[in-house]
Amino acid sequence: MTALRQNAIAKLERVPEDKLHIIIGFINNLMQETETEEKVWNLDQFVMPPTERSQDADAYVRELRNNDRI
Repeated sequence: MTALRQNAIAKLERVPEDKLHIIIGFINNLMQETETEEKVWNLDQFVMPPTERSQDADAYVRELRNNDRI
């Protein structure tokens, strides 16, 4: 048994009985995450649809730069 595992068991032995269900739930969640396949991220959810300004960004930046000298 590794030292890390022995340390974990020693700490678990000191946890009060009424709190063990929290730790067991956490361990179960960890085990489920490692057993399931990799999560697939839908990156399209982070992409904003193009706007009229984004079609001509250079002109927009030039307009901002020119309008700050009023």
